[in-house]
Amino acid sequence: MIRVLLADDQTLVRAGFRSILSDEDDIEVVAEAATGAQAIDGAREHRPDVVLMDIRMPELDGLEATRRIAGDQALGDVKVIILTTFDLDDYVYGALRAGASGFLVKDTEPAELIHAVRVVARGDALIAPSITRRLIAEFAGRVKRPDPGPELNALTDREREVMTLVAGGLSNDEIAARLVVSPATAKTHVSRILTKLGVRDRAQLVVIAYEAGMITPGWLTP
Repeated sequence: MIRVLLADDQTLVRAGFRSILSDEDDIEVVAEAATGAQAIDGAREHRPDVVLMDIRMPELDGLEATRRIAGDQALGDVKVIILTTFDLDDYVYGALRAGASGFLVKDTEPAELIHAVRVVARGDALIAPSITRRLIAEFAGRVKRPDPGPELNALTDREREVMTLVAGGLSNDEIAARLVVSPATAKTHVSRILTKLGVRDRAQLVVIAYEAGMITPGWLTP
């Protein structure tokens, strides 16, 4: 069972998402929050698998709430999906850097919402990777690139190759096909990369790859 926490200051939005998700046999909405502070408290109390997090909320915005959840080692298994609109793209990039696993636009189709929750819960891939790549590629050029750190030097040549494919939005199966290896081998490479870089999931690998100059916009066709 996938446990979900809904964080949005609009009651009707939460009710709509709850109605959609509660109809699924493998998804349970365990808590709701109207502020970022409530979202953090709810994550600590209920330990959901996925938090659907609005960015604009009172007391504490979704970006800071995401950063605090992602930075809490006790909540290492909690994944955050940012709820946004296209006029908040700057926040989307910041949220991914803060530790979010991906994002959804608020007017997404019900089937896409359900699929996104399942994908992030199992940690397999980014949500809407083509959109995520486009946004990151656009805004990575607007922010000061931090020093990627020495951790990247610890990656093998094959791991760096796998990381660029992850940044291109490829799933483990697609990476396996491109490199002519088994899906299990591709998954092992991704897991080792996450461990070596000390990041939570594939979303952060995309950000690091762009910021480190390992990948440039448009280099890989979706």
